[in-house]
Amino acid sequence: MASSKPARKKKAKKEFTNKKNRREASADAPSCEASLVHLDNVRQVQPEVIATEQAQHMAEFFSALSDPHRLKLLSALAQQELCVCDLAAAVKMGESAVSHQLRVLRSHRLVKYRKLGRNVCYSLADEHIMTIYRVVAEHLNET
Repeated sequence: MASSKPARKKKAKKEFTNKKNRREASADAPSCEASLVHLDNVRQVQPEVIATEQAQHMAEFFSALSDPHRLKLLSALAQQELCVCDLAAAVKMGESAVSHQLRVLRSHRLVKYRKLGRNVCYSLADEHIMTIYRVVAEHLNET
């Protein structure tokens, strides 16, 4: 007895029978045509490759920079120290949202704060953060 369900078409799978086909399919990520490891290069580089734990810490650090709102806050603080209310006005965000993002930035040691009377003023944590910000901005402005 025939089934009343329509026959399903199987999705065609792309088969990569050789390296050339794989290379063409991923043209945005070119790779070597021949898999030949250059041991002298590997021996030279391998001792300088960061440990997995350090890579994890760095990934967490960079994750704090992955939010556009936090980057806007950093761009304002790259200009000068600002209190929370001025910072909120400068980046056109609510004070509560700014405070939340500053908490994330502070937990990654990207910003620091000081109390000034009734205000809390934030600035970049140190010159390293300013350098990271400027280098990334310059890199993105390259043509």
